[in-house]
Amino acid sequence: MEKIAFLGLGSMGAPMAHRLLAAGHSLTVWNRTGAKAAPLVTAGARLAESPADAIRDADVVITMLADPAAAHAVAEAVVPALRPGTHWIDTSTVGPDTIRDLAARLPDGVTLTDAPVMGSVDRAEAGELWILAGGCPLPAPVRTVLGHLGHITECGAPGSGAALKLVLINAVIGGVALVSETLRLGQTLGLPAELVRTELAKGPLSGAVARTFAEASHFPISLAAKDVSLATAHTSLPLLDAVHTLLTAHPHLAAQDLSRLRP
Repeated sequence: MEKIAFLGLGSMGAPMAHRLLAAGHSLTVWNRTGAKAAPLVTAGARLAESPADAIRDADVVITMLADPAAAHAVAEAVVPALRPGTHWIDTSTVGPDTIRDLAARLPDGVTLTDAPVMGSVDRAEAGELWILAGGCPLPAPVRTVLGHLGHITECGAPGSGAALKLVLINAVIGGVALVSETLRLGQTLGLPAELVRTELAKGPLSGAVARTFAEASHFPISLAAKDVSLATAHTSLPLLDAVHTLLTAHPHLAAQDLSRLRP
């Protein structure tokens, strides 16, 4: 069994790390806020003092970080400590540019797989994430480890997984924003909220309606805004620009799930 270092134990990273520990892997964990690692340490993981300490003996390093700035900060610590033969899997949503930047810094003999995930906390806990993997064909240890977390879609060249994640997640965010606005329109026109929701769910927006009313998901609005920014940096996307304005209009909701957009 591969020795795994897992860096980043937020709402998604923690349940993913639990899945790997339950599968029998030797697991070392690190998080900027060490207290978040306590349940994993109780379950048998080792808590590292630093990112470099975490990866010291690892065969596979997994990062699940909030944004490109966090990814670059961790890279500063771990890249000098990576050993030849180590496989680095980044499951964060940071975009293809950041993946290319990280890959360019790797020492010889180290691989980087971009493997961002679709799905929220509930799917992470169940091992049912949709994993978008770039850098194919995948090394065998990488495929084994990711297999504990969900279903793998091989996307192609390095960075392609990160690119597809931006496409898919922005479709979700834009869909939720559109459903939220149509619900508000129905409210303004005096229609019963349940009637509008039920009828919307019968049409092509059914998936977006389901996500708008999801109860077991946690995708903070601040991270949704970050994902939209990563997409709009690549090309002109007027609709998503408007969505970004919506996402950032109410700072007090930044830590709340995306479903809070609905009226």
